[in-house]
Amino acid sequence: MTILGIVIGITAIIIVMAVGQSAQKLILDQIQGLGSKTIAIVPGKQPEGPSDAANVFLDSLKERDVESLNNKGNVPYADSVMPVVFGTARTGYEEETYQATVLGLGSATEDNIISKVFSIETDKGDMFSADDVRSRTSVVVIGSKVKEKLFGLSDAVGEKVKINGRNFRVVGTLPSKGQVSFFNFDEMVLAPYTTVQQYILGRKYFDRVIVVAGNEASIERTVNDIEIVLRNNHGITDPDKDDFFVETQADLLDRVSSVTTILTILLAAIAAVSLLVGGVGIMNIMFVSVTERTKEIGLRKAVGATNADIMKQFLFEAVWLTLIGGVVGVILGSGLAATATWAIAVFYNIDFSFSFPWTAAVMGIGVAAGVGLIFGIYPARQAARKSPIEALRYE
Repeated sequence: MTILGIVIGITAIIIVMAVGQSAQKLILDQIQGLGSKTIAIVPGKQPEGPSDAANVFLDSLKERDVESLNNKGNVPYADSVMPVVFGTARTGYEEETYQATVLGLGSATEDNIISKVFSIETDKGDMFSADDVRSRTSVVVIGSKVKEKLFGLSDAVGEKVKINGRNFRVVGTLPSKGQVSFFNFDEMVLAPYTTVQQYILGRKYFDRVIVVAGNEASIERTVNDIEIVLRNNHGITDPDKDDFFVETQADLLDRVSSVTTILTILLAAIAAVSLLVGGVGIMNIMFVSVTERTKEIGLRKAVGATNADIMKQFLFEAVWLTLIGGVVGVILGSGLAATATWAIAVFYNIDFSFSFPWTAAVMGIGVAAGVGLIFGIYPARQAARKSPIEALRYE
């Protein structure tokens, strides 16, 4: 019971830090999965705080912008440009239905950008073609989970599914891949972006425009060219009034890493409050111990123990108790965190691996020892100051 507060505090810190590190690694891996040369153009003003929530232009990226970006004279270092639209729609086949995420992309045959950015290819059938994109053909490629739900073990290629009351021919299926970047392609329906705009989502703007630079050295120049082209198209002369923002993978990595680190530290700091409670508990228990062992203190002083000896004895006991609590907390927290990450990985079918927080473990044990030292000083001083004669008489 004496060390329970310390155990709970260290356990909570280890769980928060371990799960936080695992989540940060997962997010950063997903971002890196897009490739280091990938540049994302996002509609709206880049948010810098809660006040920017209403200051958005979600329909600011149009077909004219994509045409301008595809012009080599405007963006000479761009290797590929692909507009992206996405949303959800109920997909049906005969009596079966599935609420799928619909992702509208460009053609895989044009610079193979889908393979470059998302690293996806069909296991049966083919991806839609450039002609399908231009003609707004009603064709789709479905993920493994969508295929399993709608068709079971039957072959889906060549069959027709119904989305928003319209028939779409399945031209290909994807192998089970799980999470790729921010998308779970197992649960997706892929189609030409023109088809998705026209027949599924009913919109004329894009949710993203993805640009792949020719090489990493040209990323900064490409970003500058993109900003100039879009500002000219949108009649913007003041960069502070941009209705879009451009993100490179390096920018996104830095931003996400900073945010997740701050959140993890904040949660760990909140969990550390229990260490304060544990420290107070240690101090109270040490006061009780001093009272109960008054005769022992008097006897030790009578045979030559100094005030410093008595103080060291009680300080050592306090630090030893908290150290034990720290070690138990690290072991218990690691076990619970490993179990939690395993459960999340299995339940959500994502690569959520356990990451042991060595720094947090070392700091946790050190802090636990420090708590024992700080909260043990006063009881130890009280024990050291007891008179040996009065202590021997104590009943």
